[in-house]
Amino acid sequence: MNNPIPAGMDIQAAIDPAYAQILTPEALALVAKLSRAFEPRRQELLALRAERARRLDAGERPDFLPDTAHIRDGDWRIDPLPAALACRRVEITGPVERKMVINALNSGADSYMTDFEDSNTPNWDNQISGQINLVDAVRGTIALEQNGKHYRLNDKVATLLVRPRGWHLDEKHVLVDGKRVSGGIFDFALFMFHNARELLARGAGPYFYLPKLESHLEARLWNDIFVMTQEELGLARGTIKATVLIETILAAFEMDEILYELREHSAGLNAGRWDYIFSCIKKFKHDRDFCLADRAKVTMTAPFMRAYALLLLKTCHKRGAPAIGGMSALIPIKNDPEKNAVAMGGVRSDKARDADDGYDGGWVAHPGLVDLAMTEFTRVLGDRPNQFDKQRPDIEVTAAQLLDFKPETPISEAGLRYNINVGIHYLGAWLAGNGCVPIHNLMEDAATAEISRSQVWQWIRSPKGVLDDGRKVDAAMVRAMIPEELDKVKVVAADGTHASYERAAVIFEQMSTSETFAEFLTLPLYEEI
Repeated sequence: MNNPIPAGMDIQAAIDPAYAQILTPEALALVAKLSRAFEPRRQELLALRAERARRLDAGERPDFLPDTAHIRDGDWRIDPLPAALACRRVEITGPVERKMVINALNSGADSYMTDFEDSNTPNWDNQISGQINLVDAVRGTIALEQNGKHYRLNDKVATLLVRPRGWHLDEKHVLVDGKRVSGGIFDFALFMFHNARELLARGAGPYFYLPKLESHLEARLWNDIFVMTQEELGLARGTIKATVLIETILAAFEMDEILYELREHSAGLNAGRWDYIFSCIKKFKHDRDFCLADRAKVTMTAPFMRAYALLLLKTCHKRGAPAIGGMSALIPIKNDPEKNAVAMGGVRSDKARDADDGYDGGWVAHPGLVDLAMTEFTRVLGDRPNQFDKQRPDIEVTAAQLLDFKPETPISEAGLRYNINVGIHYLGAWLAGNGCVPIHNLMEDAATAEISRSQVWQWIRSPKGVLDDGRKVDAAMVRAMIPEELDKVKVVAADGTHASYERAAVIFEQMSTSETFAEFLTLPLYEEI
């Protein structure tokens, strides 16, 4: 690359000539400026996470914060939303891969959350080619010739929202003053620099999803980054809008506070259900009384999930903010009408429950589900863009309800094998560069894979980790099942190689049987790509 790199920055990756349009000196200067200004705070917040985790491991339980009661009790609302975010009945999600971007924008959904995080393997090529794809998508020029087919954008497309990486993830290929930059800052800064003004000129704006937050202080960090970035780019304060995924048990106790910190830039909250379940397992993994049933049994009607979903809804509407429902992982099943009918019925009931509760929209993972989900929300909303008027004063959620972790049974051999199978299959595909994989008629990403491996780890250690036939789950049982499930994965897997799945099986065994618990599976995996 002939472009000069800003002083103090080092890019430790091969630079394809096509990447020069993204890695310009001016764009990299914004990355460097934000990194220098905010990296110390990111590290402080990650240290606070680790300290909180130690206290939870020792038996502490979360509660609503006494010091911020005035925010929860206050009469305030977020700033008004732009027209492009007024109606979000159906949002489709997927990685920043070129064909996916085109198909998702064309899907008929109101919005498309394009993902640099959980449904994306963050190798260097995926990250930079993803930025190129979004530059082209924003300008309406994105196209693709593949297998004799021509893909291009329709005249009417979904509103674009971008999910950068979470605070825990680095971009290992880019150093500023000898330190890795935040993956989230890197993703955000490049997209803002290249697209913010273009989006505004086209009647939209720079809109984001913020993942994995564990506290309002982490939301405050994003807000301060937004303020500085808008100043640097000459944009009005409040131009950026961001929806926060409530996908950690700790963030559930600070939803009001998170909205308050981002109130100039807020576009509401989303119920990120799969990461939320994983977060519960991770935070209470040493609690001898905590043990969840087979993953398939832990649904949105489980007591702790129901409490969380209703509290999010009430909190958002009290503050004039959109409440967006989470992802149903079910996808259309080709060549099996009976199974497909069951799957579609599951999606329909999921979206109907959210719409009837008062949610303003929900997520799907496949274009074939957009019309079904749209029908359920339109049935309730009619021609209204949202249902903020549904205030739900009847909802009163306590800390005890958020921590009412049921069901605990059944735990079955089939459920254990399912977790092992999905874990190996997903990790193998991830290592090969694909972070969004259909497995057993469900769309799996890092969040669902996290549930699989963390459940196995916890079942081994919990006195309640007993199969419904009376056998105690232990490391020997898991080790015996892993090669059997690996053989099954190799038969059906389409993404990756046998070598990547064999490596995945080794990693899964290490993660599920090791005495220490890896905070995120993507952290050690990232060092391998």
